[in-house]
Amino acid sequence: MIPFTSSSSVVTLSHFPHLSRAYLRVDARTFNYGDTHKSVCFPSVPFPAVLRRSRVAQRCLPMPTEDSLGLSLPRPETSIFELKNESDFERIVSPDGLISICGFGSLLSERSARSTFPDLINFRVAKLNGFRRVFAHVAPIFFERGIAKPETKEISSLSVEPCEDETLVISIFEITKSEISAFIEREHEFRFLAVIPETLNGLLYTIPSVLCARYSDEEYFLYRCNGSEELLFQRYGRHGIKKIWVDDIFPCRIYLRHCVLAAKNLCDMAYDNFLDHTFLGDRKTTIRDYLSTQGSGLMEEEPPEHLKNRYGG
Repeated sequence: MIPFTSSSSVVTLSHFPHLSRAYLRVDARTFNYGDTHKSVCFPSVPFPAVLRRSRVAQRCLPMPTEDSLGLSLPRPETSIFELKNESDFERIVSPDGLISICGFGSLLSERSARSTFPDLINFRVAKLNGFRRVFAHVAPIFFERGIAKPETKEISSLSVEPCEDETLVISIFEITKSEISAFIEREHEFRFLAVIPETLNGLLYTIPSVLCARYSDEEYFLYRCNGSEELLFQRYGRHGIKKIWVDDIFPCRIYLRHCVLAAKNLCDMAYDNFLDHTFLGDRKTTIRDYLSTQGSGLMEEEPPEHLKNRYGG
C-alpha cells in the first residue's frame, strides 16, 4: 500500500471513473466500495492497494495527481528483485510493519500456514505471472518426519522458477516484520524474490510479496551455509543428501497429496491450476498426468497418524 502523506484526507472515488470498484487497504483488510461517486474519509487512508493491469485501464484510467488530490504519491516497486539477506526484507515492509508472503504449495492451506505463522492476517487468493511450480529439490524435513522414500526417489518438495508463459494461482497473507527471521529459517534452501502478484480480476498489488524460488547448490553453500561444510552436513549431509537441487526425483507422496488437497480446498481455480501448472523435474509431466500414471493411488494414501493434521490439506 502507498500511504497518503496527509494525516486526514477525503478521497473522492470519482477520481477513478473507469473502476467498477475502488479498493482501499485499511489495517491489512480490503474494503470494496461499489459506488464510485461517493467520498470516503479515514485518517491516513492508504492509496488503492491494487492497480488495474489491463491495457484498457492503462489507457483510460486517469491517475490522481498531486494537484488533484493535494498529495505526494511515491511510485510503487514494480520489478522483481532478490532478497539476499534479512536486511533486504526492509524494502518490502509495509508502513504498518507487515510482510506479504506468497504460498504456492503447502501454504495454499490456511490451516497449514497458520501452523507455522499463527498470527498471520488477510489470507487470500491471488495470481502470479511468469513462474511455474516444479518438484525438483530434496527436502530434509521429509527425512526427519519419516515420509521420504529414497528407494523410489520420492523425496522432492516444491519450488517455483521463472517461466514466461506460466501463471500460478497462489495464496497471499501477511506476517509481522518480527517473523522474518523465522520465515528465513523455515525456507532456508530457497532463493527469496520480491514479486508483484495480482488479484484474480487483474489488479496489481503495489507492495511486493516474498516468493520462495529455486536456488542452486553452489549459492546455497556459499550464502546460506557461509561456506561451512559442517552446517551443510547438519542440514543435509546427515540424511545422505549430497545434492539439493536435482531434476530426476519425484514428489514426496504425503506432501504432494497435502498440496493437492490444499489447492482443492482453496478454490476450483487453484485446484485446476495446481494440477496443470505444476511439473515434475522434466518440466513436461504435469501433476495431473503424474497422478494418473506413476502417482496413481497416491491421493488415497493417509498420512501417519501424528501427521494427519499437518498434512491433511
